[in-house]
Amino acid sequence: MEPAQPPSRSAFWSRRRVLGLICLAIAVCFLLYPSPSDTEWVVAMLPNAELYQCDPNEPVKSVAIIGAGSGGASAAYYLDRFKHPCSRVNITVYERSGYVGGRSTTVDVYGDPTEPVELGASIFVEVNKNLVSATREFGLATQGFKPKIEDLPNSLGVYDGTDWVFMGSESGWWTTAKILWKYGLAPIRTQQLMKTTVGAFLKMYDEPHFPFKDLSQTAYDVGLTEATAATGEQFLHANGIQGPFGMDIIQASTRVNYAQNIDKIHGLESMVCMATDGAMSIQGGNWQIFDGMLKASGAEVLLNTSVSNVYRQSDGSYAVNALSPSYPSGIDLAVYDTVVFAAPLQFAKLSLTPAPVNPPPEIPYVNLHVTLFTSPRKLDPQAFNLESGVPTTILTTTPKTNANPPLFYSISTLRTLTNPATHQREYLYKIFSPAPISTSWLHSILTQNTNDQRDISWIYEKVWQSYPYLPPRVTFEDVQLDEEGKVWYTSGIESFISTMETSSLMGMNVARLIADGWKRERTEKEMFEDTLEKAEIEGKEKSMQEGTEKAEGESRETMEQVPTAGKSTVEEL
Repeated sequence: MEPAQPPSRSAFWSRRRVLGLICLAIAVCFLLYPSPSDTEWVVAMLPNAELYQCDPNEPVKSVAIIGAGSGGASAAYYLDRFKHPCSRVNITVYERSGYVGGRSTTVDVYGDPTEPVELGASIFVEVNKNLVSATREFGLATQGFKPKIEDLPNSLGVYDGTDWVFMGSESGWWTTAKILWKYGLAPIRTQQLMKTTVGAFLKMYDEPHFPFKDLSQTAYDVGLTEATAATGEQFLHANGIQGPFGMDIIQASTRVNYAQNIDKIHGLESMVCMATDGAMSIQGGNWQIFDGMLKASGAEVLLNTSVSNVYRQSDGSYAVNALSPSYPSGIDLAVYDTVVFAAPLQFAKLSLTPAPVNPPPEIPYVNLHVTLFTSPRKLDPQAFNLESGVPTTILTTTPKTNANPPLFYSISTLRTLTNPATHQREYLYKIFSPAPISTSWLHSILTQNTNDQRDISWIYEKVWQSYPYLPPRVTFEDVQLDEEGKVWYTSGIESFISTMETSSLMGMNVARLIADGWKRERTEKEMFEDTLEKAEIEGKEKSMQEGTEKAEGESRETMEQVPTAGKSTVEEL
């Protein structure tokens, strides 16, 4: 056999041209057709109903979800995606307020719908898988955490009520250099610890940990119990992070995000506060994410509707009593196969019968006072012990002496806008505080303090039960509240991590657990039907066999009778 000849040079270049054209075609396809979002490819991989022989008489599953915030909207959204293609599901979402989004909501500055501002949950970050994926799927426009203000360069300071422990811009190499110069390796070690901690948390989205019925066990399995069992301060020290960085910077973050100090809040939440890469918000309000989820799920959303009681009926279904001005009698009763509580039960003001097997304990929540106001005045440097230039973002920490702490957790200059009444350019401010802020105090922090009512042109105040107090703990509330798997709870995750994303994760988790339960029911039903069909076939075969044996027996009897008759005839002959 002759050895194979190498390809000619012309053939080689011809093949390269072909490969090049193929690569070019692929590249053009990627340019012309944008890549789908994470959620879109997951949906594309789900089974197609057309591939199944669906039973048109299959009963419809009915699900009640109480709460239209992140947890409730996500439960509806993912339940619609996780269900079997042949399953027909009716989802009803009850919401006692007049809007979707729960603690993620906006108010209109000056009552102008074109000037919304976040009143509750303001930002999410790039590692928030569910929120980022939904944002892409629904085509929502995002913006950075804070827009630039023309005459006020974005800057950040940490104030202890007397002194400024840190001052710098909100980003940039110079601020990074200042932090490293002042705090040494502590910022780098904190960043590494944060990435390790967040990496452990992200395991909860995937098998074998997802879906999970036991949050306490799952926290242990992914390696987060060490972080939840210690205070933020203890967790930092255990990981070699010493010095003032914890008090000056990390505590400033825990105070603005959770109104708690690092000697009280657990280590996991302390690390969550430091995961700020890619911070963003939705133009017009983050609530649009959850509105999009509910619309995509096809759920019926009942706003201004309060659930008064939920009770189990003799057939295993659950009756839901609801109150709403839209009902002719003011009261409505509906029956469901499954109920999801997607809001803290302690604030739900409803009765559940029978009581949960392991009822969620009542835990204290922070009463956070939010004050939004507009003014033509800038913040007064003298009110903050400065000679000039107040930072656009003021965070706070506790003083190192016995001096009184600041009256607020943070003050942010959000943006400038035009007052429609005066056509004057004004600043929009946002304050988080542990107690109400008086109008006189607001006047005292503005330049040219005259107590002129026109100096505060618009004000809006709100008290939130914003998040729970988050002391160290290693056990968390149950996800399943009954023995049959028909009553579920999403808010138990809040004492673990309290964010829009984690509430969405728990909504997705509950949806998967419900869908898996339905899948088991379907499998058991199919196995039972197969058993019946097999028994029926075996019965028919047995009957046929018995019939055959009977026929053969009769035939033998007939054959035996024929010779006897013949013999008699011969003898007679």
